Amino acid sequence: MLHVEDLYPFLTTQENAQNYLKKSYSFLREAQAKSYQNSSAFIHYIHNGTCFMESSRQSSVLVQPVLSFYGMTHLLKGWLLSKRPDYPETTAVLAHGLTARKRKRKDYRFIEDEVKLQQKGLFPYVSRHLFSLYPFPLERVSMRLLLASIPELSNIWQLYQEESMIIIGNKNSKLLRFPNRILDGFYLKEDTFVERIRAFLPPIEDIQQKKEELQLYLTGPVKDWDGPFRYDLHNEAIYFPANRANYFPYSEILVHYLLLFNLSMICRYETEWWGELMQMKADREYPLIQRFLTVTQQKTPALIGHHLLQNFKE
Repeated sequence: MLHVEDLYPFLTTQENAQNYLKKSYSFLREAQAKSYQNSSAFIHYIHNGTCFMESSRQSSVLVQPVLSFYGMTHLLKGWLLSKRPDYPETTAVLAHGLTARKRKRKDYRFIEDEVKLQQKGLFPYVSRHLFSLYPFPLERVSMRLLLASIPELSNIWQLYQEESMIIIGNKNSKLLRFPNRILDGFYLKEDTFVERIRAFLPPIEDIQQKKEELQLYLTGPVKDWDGPFRYDLHNEAIYFPANRANYFPYSEILVHYLLLFNLSMICRYETEWWGELMQMKADREYPLIQRFLTVTQQKTPALIGHHLLQNFKE
């Protein structure tokens, strides 16, 4: 079985990178020449991305958002280059593609903050060319929604007496179990709920409505992690949003990018607020932020690597 931890070192050698790109560019007549031309940039994107992430793991939490954000950005650019031989076509796609909201210093709460999505830049470019989302369906996204979309944070949400995501199965299972409270949280009946999520699942063999849960029997385990389904990196359980308010049916990769962008901006430009949060731990969302920063250092490379590995399986 191929593993992500073997992938990144493999791709940082010239011959391996060129062969990888040549296979990725099989739709081009000039695949050989283009893969040779892009292999050096591809290697540096992958190498710099993994180095930034490793540096983030070893650094103070004060600077982790910046290091993780740039690490993720480099890995995304490497993935883009494997799909888009002429990336970057223009300098316009090099901007972040996001805008952080101007913060009021008094009574500011990160969890209530938002990020506005722009029409040009890396985020819309990634959304369009890696996830076929064009235009992106939302104009702005709240930090609460994003933090509620990461399964590894669900235990912390429970300590706040809130249910963000619910375990519905495991990564290799063909059976998904949706407690009735999920359907209640979406205000949907069984048929409507199933139709909403069907596009993100393998073919459904059978549907059974039990007393306390809806059971879906699939032809194979869930493979699409670019929708509302999430998996915990460690226990490999499959999670689904507990209610409609937490429904973000887009790749978790985008969730991490949006959160890291905003946290890196705060880290750089809201020095007083960020310093007090890290040192005094005064705000109630500190555990969510601290846990997210730990999770993203491992999960961002894993999620992007999952997509890069597909090239070997096709």
